[in-house]
Amino acid sequence: MKRQWLLFSQVVTVLVAIWFVVMTLKPEWIHQRASVATNGVTLIEAAPNASGVAMPGSYSPAAKLASPAVVSIATTQANAPAHPFQNDPWFRFFYGDREDQAPQQGLGSGVIVSPEGYILTNNHVIEGAAEIQVTLSDSRRAIAQVIGADPDTDLAILRIDLERLPVITLGNSDTAQVGDRVLAIGNPFGVGQTVTSGIVSALGRNQLGINTFENFIQTDAAINPGNSGGALVDVNGNLIGINTAIFSRSGGSMGIGFAIPVSTARQVLEGIVRDGQVVRGWVGIEPMELTAELAETFGLSKQSEGVIVTGVLQNGPAANAGLRPGDLLLKVAGQPVKNVGELLTQIASLTPGKAAKLEVMRRSQTLTLDVTPAQRPKPKLQK
Repeated sequence: MKRQWLLFSQVVTVLVAIWFVVMTLKPEWIHQRASVATNGVTLIEAAPNASGVAMPGSYSPAAKLASPAVVSIATTQANAPAHPFQNDPWFRFFYGDREDQAPQQGLGSGVIVSPEGYILTNNHVIEGAAEIQVTLSDSRRAIAQVIGADPDTDLAILRIDLERLPVITLGNSDTAQVGDRVLAIGNPFGVGQTVTSGIVSALGRNQLGINTFENFIQTDAAINPGNSGGALVDVNGNLIGINTAIFSRSGGSMGIGFAIPVSTARQVLEGIVRDGQVVRGWVGIEPMELTAELAETFGLSKQSEGVIVTGVLQNGPAANAGLRPGDLLLKVAGQPVKNVGELLTQIASLTPGKAAKLEVMRRSQTLTLDVTPAQRPKPKLQK
């Protein structure tokens, strides 16, 4: 028995050695290929992948899983107002027939996130639209109803009434890491559904001047006009962000794109569906980035991070909690504060009426204050 096992192991070793030599020197002997003669030219073709199994390193499984839930959105804007002199013969003589009244068309993308037909997209994709048409990957079409919008995060919720809808799986954007592979799925330039790949280039991007509350995932996956509202997914096909904006000098992708984390999108979706609006926390302070001059003015020790409070609304939640001008905000509900944009997002995520702890530095002392946030008032419409 021992001799048989010894013989077997020797045979296997020899076969493996032969296979290694062949793969190194003559790999074409291993890979099935076919010779095809065409007009006197012999071409070598790879054998067809009859099994349909994805090639090693392919993102095809993730794309197949997520793509059916990504839709194309076409909007028709309301007619533009006519020029006041449109009917004046002399105006028409010099300027011709103006087409200001022609309906404006818009293109974007969206993501089906529930079997009930709810779709996440960007507010700027559907803002001011008179009609919104959604086209699925299987060519079905439907007119969408706007359930609600949140301009502060540039998100909007649509709903369509169709059966057997493909639904994307929500991932966890909080666990995303710089360097993670991601796919961007959408309808760039209206050419049809497209999948591009890249990595997570940065996390927590803010102070870009795009939205009121910014906490973007930055990616180098190609995002172009028409991708707005589309899906940013991980290698398992799970949604981790809604593609929103690009940095570009040409109008096309330059490798810097921004997506709203799915954690933010989920909060907006649940708030709009449940309450008809997004309820956010508010404490009534005026924050400012910490500088060496401000630190010296308020007698603060040198801090690498934190936001200075320059104003406190009288009888507001922060004032009632004991916060004063000159306090340095270090943490909100246990989360470190790095800049004003991050502070606004953290305060907005607090639940109105539910006490939260603020860690502040007042001169050389570190204090913990209990603040009960109120609901963030709606911004006043500018006249």
